[in-house]
This record gives sequence, structure tokens and C-alpha cells, in this order.
Amino acid sequence: MTSDQSSKSCAQGDCGCSSGVSRRSFIKLGAAGVAFGAGAMPIMAGPFEGNEYLDTIPIDKKLDPAWARSLFVRGEKETYTDRDALMHIGMPVGGLFAGTVYLAGDGRLWLWDIFNRDQNGILPRDAVLPEGIGVGGNSNMRGLNYLAPAPVTQPFKIGFAVKLGEAEFPLDATGFKQVSFDGRYPIGRITYRDAGCPVQVQLEAFSPFIPLNADDSSLPATVMSFRVKNTSDRAVDADILGHLQNAICLETKSQQTGELRNRIVKHDGLAALECSAGLPAKPNVEEPRPDIAFDNFERPEYEKWTTEGVAFGDGPVEKKSIPDYQGDVGGEGKRVVNSHASAPGNNVGEKDSQVGTLTSPPFKIERHFIQFFIGGGAHKDRTCVNLIVDDRVVASATGRNDNRMFRTAFNVRAFEGKQARLQIVDQYSKGWGNIGIDDIVFTDRPLDNATLEQQRDFGTMTLALLDAKKGSGPIFRNGPEGASHKLDLTPFSRADITSEDAIEAATADLAVPLTGQLGRSVHLEPGEEQAVDFVITWHFPNFRAHGVGNALVGHYYAARFDSALAVARYIAAEFDRLAGDTRKWVETWYDSTLPYWLLDRTLANASTLATTTCYRFEDGRFWAWEGIGCCQGTCTHVWHYAQAPGRLFPEIERIERERVNFGIGQHADGGVGMRTNLNSSNHHADDGHCGRVLGMLREHQMSADDGFLRRLWPKVKRAIEFMIARDANADGMLEGAQPNTLDANWYGKISFISSLYLAMLKAGEAMATEMGDEQFAEQCREIARRGEESILETYNGEYFIQIEDPQHKDKIGVGSGCYIDQVFGQTWAHWVGLGRLFDRDKQLSALRALWKYSFVPDVGPFRKRFVPGRWYAAAGDAGLIMCSWPKGGKNPAFKNHWQYGYFNECMTGFEYQAAAHMIWEGLDQPDLLQNGLAVTRAIHDRYNAALRNPYNEIECSDHYSRAMASYGVFQAVCGFNCHGPQGHVEFTPRLTPEDFRAAFTTAEGWGSFTQTRQANEQTCGIELKHGKLRLRSIALNVDGFDPTHVDATVKDRPEAATIEREDNQVLVRFARDITLEAGESLQLKLRA
Repeated sequence: MTSDQSSKSCAQGDCGCSSGVSRRSFIKLGAAGVAFGAGAMPIMAGPFEGNEYLDTIPIDKKLDPAWARSLFVRGEKETYTDRDALMHIGMPVGGLFAGTVYLAGDGRLWLWDIFNRDQNGILPRDAVLPEGIGVGGNSNMRGLNYLAPAPVTQPFKIGFAVKLGEAEFPLDATGFKQVSFDGRYPIGRITYRDAGCPVQVQLEAFSPFIPLNADDSSLPATVMSFRVKNTSDRAVDADILGHLQNAICLETKSQQTGELRNRIVKHDGLAALECSAGLPAKPNVEEPRPDIAFDNFERPEYEKWTTEGVAFGDGPVEKKSIPDYQGDVGGEGKRVVNSHASAPGNNVGEKDSQVGTLTSPPFKIERHFIQFFIGGGAHKDRTCVNLIVDDRVVASATGRNDNRMFRTAFNVRAFEGKQARLQIVDQYSKGWGNIGIDDIVFTDRPLDNATLEQQRDFGTMTLALLDAKKGSGPIFRNGPEGASHKLDLTPFSRADITSEDAIEAATADLAVPLTGQLGRSVHLEPGEEQAVDFVITWHFPNFRAHGVGNALVGHYYAARFDSALAVARYIAAEFDRLAGDTRKWVETWYDSTLPYWLLDRTLANASTLATTTCYRFEDGRFWAWEGIGCCQGTCTHVWHYAQAPGRLFPEIERIERERVNFGIGQHADGGVGMRTNLNSSNHHADDGHCGRVLGMLREHQMSADDGFLRRLWPKVKRAIEFMIARDANADGMLEGAQPNTLDANWYGKISFISSLYLAMLKAGEAMATEMGDEQFAEQCREIARRGEESILETYNGEYFIQIEDPQHKDKIGVGSGCYIDQVFGQTWAHWVGLGRLFDRDKQLSALRALWKYSFVPDVGPFRKRFVPGRWYAAAGDAGLIMCSWPKGGKNPAFKNHWQYGYFNECMTGFEYQAAAHMIWEGLDQPDLLQNGLAVTRAIHDRYNAALRNPYNEIECSDHYSRAMASYGVFQAVCGFNCHGPQGHVEFTPRLTPEDFRAAFTTAEGWGSFTQTRQANEQTCGIELKHGKLRLRSIALNVDGFDPTHVDATVKDRPEAATIEREDNQVLVRFARDITLEAGESLQLKLRA
């Protein structure tokens, strides 16, 4: 329950994200505590004075000249060495759609959200956030991990070390004094140095990531590739070791009976520690001992239990006295423990705000299981029952945010004979701040729940040593852990790799940690370097997605592989190609003239695909949250901002268009539902609907031929007709209720939504033309032509607004505000090469107004004045806020709506969209080019590792999908477009066009584009690094001279080509189709 027995949605009631405001905390975050060391960062602007409304957004941004220059220059690659910064880093290094595995800045692998938790946020925690946050649910959705980065958390033991004789150096910040991190997503590079260690180690951690190859980029695996170099003047013998605790049924083992199993296996040069679980081969056939009824709470006092606080009252409550709104709580008998019903208070909020503990008398563990009923809140460590042995919590369980109790159990075999206590905890004072317990029984009988094999965290894991024939062969050891923190394993053994027989095996009860170790010895002469490659793989097939009704949807990786060992074998067999292509992509991306900071920031958010924001079900369907565990259904009005998936892995977006948006998610009237569950969708959102049609054009352009569009065209056409029907007078402007991404219906004439409508019409015209449907193309063209004039009604002389509907003045909108997405349709038009939608000069004025009125060099004073909204930018941070009202006229009714807080926020996906538009127009508008770069750099500075995780851009929950609009900034800087079926590419660099180099992706291949300019001559080149590229034409910008000749060289041979010019653009046409394969190149020399 929530504190008011209701919930406010962060997506028009369809998402289910609660939005109560907390006033109590276990992580204290007052408004004075949100700068988080910003003083350690370079100062970009200031100082400013005043705290009135307009003064908080200064017209003169006073950008520091050195900071402004740094926007454009190549600069130095950013590396981190500060220990705090290293601990903030969480680079996703698992495969796409395979869970979330983080790489810390010191090389530790952490988080490990691979066990099908389907949780909200990367690491659910609770906090009181700054005053006024009333949008978007719990603290994980309100920016907690922005304000207080999640701590490095390893739920099981895993790590690597260098062993030199008796000295052991863990490969993390505890083992080496000098550790540096260089993030080049998807590869994290970490260097370890220590004066006391004769070797230097470099780690490259990654999962295979190969654009245009979704299958090989979505392996449930992390590669740990070490290079060990002897930096001393004498020979060194070293062991490079990895250890892994068996984590099968890590979170459900306390409710199950069974055993953990480790074995060392070998196969074609692969040595692997395989971790699994199952029922004992020889099950215990002993007769169960009689149950011991520890407490059924059928009395009015707690007797020997000790209470603290007031939540639990004086004794168990009678069920008949429990408030009606709690419903039937279940359990046995007439009384139960219930910290809500027994707490003092006159309403839900007052009762849930009470806290306390209830601790049992000591008892001896004499049975295999402790069974009990539990209900109430699902807050780990806050609303729970704990088993305490030797003064530490050895098992814990929570409710499920449901008053109805369910029966569960602790597996306590490992603790039989020991003294223990049970502690029932209610230390949570917000929604679901209560716990219910009943009927505690000690028994030898396991619960009659799902079998071990059906648990969500049942599966397999491996730690594998690749190319294990090198050196002396593998080192391994295997066995249960002792009581100490060190591994208590069997002595080292060595073996030749000659067969696939298991070398060694070990088992342990589910409750007993079981850890294995694997490694290799290397002999290094002075200056010599050797590589040692490990891979960790996982396979947990039992995924039930609560975003689609808890259906058992599984994982796509489980359809390809039957175990973690099978994944490891595949990677071992294909390692040179998988690692080689991944490294080739990183080299191609960073072998560029673009600033390092820009390359880092615009690709970093592609890592969202390798988190639990995104899933690929066993049947191959793509499905996603907006952010981890928040707002289900691959929401159209959020996901259409994301440009990285469509450019890097277009297959995934084609699946989404075909199977979902123009498949099960499309209604009979043509509307595209904004959220799609397992087999159907809800209502449409105007902006998301238009965005998915525009995405259809992008996916067509990123296809090798027109088969995809031809197959879907009837459904796409129906979707366009749906929007045309909403334009009752066919003037190119929508005017009725317009549901959109800010979670409300806006009314009136709205440039934001109508600009997307115009872009959709232009896309419809383009696709209809290609499909030979000239009549429909003309219909789209004519409405768009009228809309080109109609939308100017919303121009106020400086920027575009919403003309509110006088019949709906009580509804929220932006009215006369300067809104961040006011001309979003033009950004989309640039991304897919549709040309100008309407008056350019007015669009340029609007973009300058955004900078003038909405870019805040320090949001601190602004948020002090404008309190409502979540904190995705803190004091000392710069950002482009969502909306300002520099000319007044704000409708006072707006403040009556919970969505009003959105307008005061900085949300990176929106910021990238506006920045991309500024940069695209920056070809001949240098101020807009700088402004767009400054907005992007402000985000980059906000996500500096000195402050927080650079790889987790947060909106409503972690790894928010909208932030993948950052790739659209990269596309704008390159001025890139392509059309696979037409064999066309376009490059119009915005930065250093006289000497430019950057990566690109097309339908079937990727590579590098170069351009140099001299007097009366321009040379352009394409070097294909992967796949293939079919070309008929190339569009280029030739500002500064008038070329009349083109010399084309393909594969070092002359190729006939012609040149056409319009203004500063030229179109080079080849006399025949040409195809480049990987490793081949094309050169063009344009001459006057």
C-alpha cells in the first residue's frame, strides 16, 4: 500500500509508479547535501547574483572561455585514478539483454542483476530526497542514484588476483596502490601498478559488442582479458587466478532443499569451473523428525519476545480487529503479528510511519527448515524477518507489498546445533512500511512450493580460462568455504588439457557457500608480457516478467544455449573474432578527430541495452522498461527519442516495429498503443505514435533492401491515416486532447506535437513514394504543406508555444512557456533526412530562445526558487531545464497538477534532442553549434565519475532509455544520413570539416569516414571495417569552393562518377553500384 492508499502514475496511470513524498530516511539527503563534491570539478561559468525568477536563469551565461574552447578540441582521453571516482563507476559489461553486470573503476565486477529479480532500480534503497519531489514514485525513480551513487555491492564472491610466491595482490584497489580506469565503452581498461609488485597488469573487461550483430552482442558473458608485464629486472613466475562462488539459487536457496555443485571441466583448450545446483544424487531418506511449533502467536501478549519501538504494540492482533482496507491477511488461527494493525495512528500514513522490532528468545536450531507466514512491505533490511546466528544475519525475508501473507522458509541445515534468534523488523515509515508474521515452525520438511529447477535464480554459471593449453596448463582448486574470509580450498592441482572429462568436482548443501578457483601460471622474463583471458558466463532461463503479467517469457540467450558452459564454449571457439571485432569497433570509434569527451558521452548510453532496462524474450521479441523496473511496455513516447539502438543494432528496432508497434500493439483503427504487454497494448500517445512511424522510416533506411517496408507498409499507412483522422480540418495541426510523454493530455495548438505530426507526414510521403503509392504521398504532402503555415500560429515572435484551448484552461500544458521539445519534429526530420519542415529562421530563433531562457549554468539557485520536481541536476550542475516562462503568462492551474514538477527538471534525453537540433543547424550557425555542444558537455560534466556513475543517466529510474538520444548528437555532429535500399550515404561534418574523421554505421557495414580540405580541393574517404556497403551515391558539403570534377577510386581502381551541386551540397553519383567489403576503401577527390 502507499501512504494514501493510492498511487500516482508517472505515465498517465499505465505505469504504476507511486509518487508519495518521503520525510524520513535511512540515507539522509537534505537540500544542502546535493552538490556532492562539485567543487572538485572545473568551474564552467559564473558567478551570478540574485534569486528572482528570471535572475535564476541568466541571459548572459558567462561561459568560461577556456571551457568553451574545450568543447571543440580533441583534448586528452579522460581517465580516473581517484578512489572515490573509481568506486562510482559501474560500466555495464554483460551482453545486451542479459542482465546488469557492472565493472567498477578498480576492476571489480559488481551488482550482478542476472537472477531475474525484475526489480525497480539498480540497487533499491530508501532516502529522504530534497524538499518538493512529488513526481515519479519511489526514491529509485526520483534520482536517488544521481544524488547518492550506489555503493559497490557484490552479492557473491568473485574476483581476480596475481600471486607471486606467497604474496597475493588482488586485482582491485585493495591490492594495488595505483589503479587507473579508461572507459571506452564497451571496453573498460584498467591498469594496476604498485612499487611493491614486480608486474604491471592491464585489464580489458567487456562483453562482445559488434554493431549490426545483435546475436553475438547479446551473450550472457563478461570477458576479463589480462595482460601481465614484468617491469622488474629479473625473471618472475606468477599465477593469475580467478575465483567464483557458486551463486545458483543465491536468493531463493533459503526456501529450498538441494545441493550446490562445482566441477572443473576441459574442452579444446578451454578450462572451466562450472557451477550448478540440483537435488542430491542420493537423497536423504531419513524419516523427518516431528515439527517443533515455535510460536503461533495465539495469545494477547508477546511473552518472551522483546519489543522495541511502538509499531508492534503490546501483542499479536486479532484478525477481526485489523482495518478493513488491509483485507484478509491470511495466516493461521485468530491472531497474527502485524506492525500496521498494531501501530498507533488514525490513518494509513500515521500507522505505516511507526517503526520497531520484535526479537525472539534464543533457541537451538534442531531442524532443517524454519517455516513461517510473511506479508507486508518488500523493503530489504527494513520490513523483514531476520535469522541471527553468532550476532550476524544469516537469512532474511521480506513481504511482497501485499497484506496477504504467504508461507516461506529458511534453509538452516548449515546452522544445525547453533543458537539463534529471529528478529521481526519494521524500520520503514513510508508506503508499505509494515510487516506481518505468523505460525513459525521448525521442520525437516521443505515447502511444497515450486521445484528447485523452477526458481528464478536456478541455472548455471562458469568461470572459464581461455586458451588453457598455454603455459603450464590450468591451476584450479575447489571446495566449500571455511569460516574465515579467505578461500578454504583443496591444494593446488595441475592437469594437462587432453579430454573433456571432469578433473575435479565438489558439492555442498545450498546453505553452505561453495567456491572454486581457476588460473594459469606464467613465466616472465624482464620486460616480457603475456595475456591471460577469462570469461564469466551465466544462464538463468526462468524469467517471469512482471511488466507483462508475470508471464514466463524466458531469455533469448536460453533459446540459443542450454547452459553457461555452452556459452563459454562458443566464446572460446569464436574468441578471436568476437574480441577482435569488439576491439575493432572501439578503435574505429575513438580513431576520430572529434573531442574525446563527446565520443565518451554520445556512446556511453548504448550500455543501457546491456542492463535490465532491456530484455529479449526467449521467442526473440524485444521488450523494455523506460528505466530499470519502471514504466513498462517499451513505451513509444519515451523510446522514440533513443537513437542508438536503431543505428547500432537495427535488427532490434525492426523486430519492435514489426512484432509490436505494427503488430500486436496496433489497434484496429491504426493507433499504436504506447505500452504493449504480452499480447496487446493500451491507448496511443500522439508524440510516441508519430515517433514510431518516423522510426519505421529509419529502420527502412537501415535495411539492405525495401523488403521490410514493403511487408509492413499497409499497417504503417493505416497508422499515418489514424493521425490524419485526428487532424479534423486537415490543416497540419492537432487541436484536441493530445496525450504525450509528460503524462497528461494537453489541449489546443501545440508546436511540440504538431511538429512531430508534420515530420510523420513527410515520412509518410517519402515511404509512400518508394512504395509507389503516389495518391497517398500527395495527401501527406498537401497536409504537410498546410501545416508548414499553420504551425506558425504558435510562434510568439521568438519561440513556439502552446495556444491553450479555452475550454480546457484547467488542464496542464506549457502555454506561453519556452518548452524544450517545441520543434522536436525538425530534429527527427534531420535524423532521417526529410529536409526542412517549416520556417528555418523561426526555428533558429526558437533554439536560441531555449539557450537564452532555459540553459542554467548552476541549477542550485533555480531549484531553490522552483522546488517541485526530481533532482537529475544538483547545485553546481548545469543543464537545460524543461520549460521556462520568460514572458510570463503561465497558467496558474498548471501548479495544481502533479506533472508540473517535470518543468523544473533537467532530463538528459530531452536535452540531447534539443542539443542535436542545435548542432545540426550549426553548419552555418556557429553560436548554435557551440550551444548544442555546451548542453551536451553539461550533461557529460554532471556524469563525471568524481560525482556519480558516468554510465547511468537517470530519469525515472536507472539507465533511462530516453538518454540514448545521445547517439543522435553524434549523428548531428557528423551530419550523417544513409539509405540502405537506395545505396546512399551523406556526410556533412559540423566540427573541423577541414580535417575530419569519425565512425559510421549503415545497413550492412560500419567503418570510418575521413575528410580533408585545401584550397579548391576536398578529399573524402570511406574505409569499411566490418560487413559490406553498397553505394550508388554520396552527398557531401563543399562550403568554400565550387567543385566541377570528381576523381573516384574504389579498391585502388578508378571508378566513373558524376557530380551535381546545389548550394553548398554536392551529390556524387557512381556510374554503377559499387560494393565495399571489410578492409576495402573508397576515395573521392573533388576539384574546382
